[in-house]
Amino acid sequence: MSDDILTDDEKARFTLALVEQCVRNTALEDLHAGTVPSSATGDFSDVKVVTPYGEIPWTRLSRLSDEEMKSLMIEVCNKVFTFLTHTEDLLVLDGAARWNRPQIDFPLQRKAQMRSALRGGSDVGPTLK
Repeated sequence: MSDDILTDDEKARFTLALVEQCVRNTALEDLHAGTVPSSATGDFSDVKVVTPYGEIPWTRLSRLSDEEMKSLMIEVCNKVFTFLTHTEDLLVLDGAARWNRPQIDFPLQRKAQMRSALRGGSDVGPTLK
């Protein structure tokens, strides 16, 4: 797929709509709805979870079980597939219209550039810092 199909502005709008429709509006909202602890230190090193089997430092606590992660990834994949199937009708911005403009993720860009080079592509993109 060519990277030149959409302008940067169109890519940004597409990205925001896809993430809002397919990631934000998922079970992730339910997981986000819980109580967030306060931290006097600001880095949560002073927060712990007390269980019948001992205390778990907040910074070492898994916030999602394997089952929750699997269920979330299935939901996100199904929503992305549906979004791509019905893009014209779902390419709308609600709250995402106020989000920050998406930016290039440099580690993912490097991965794309390496894969492009392996397949003999010349679309290495801008030089990374």
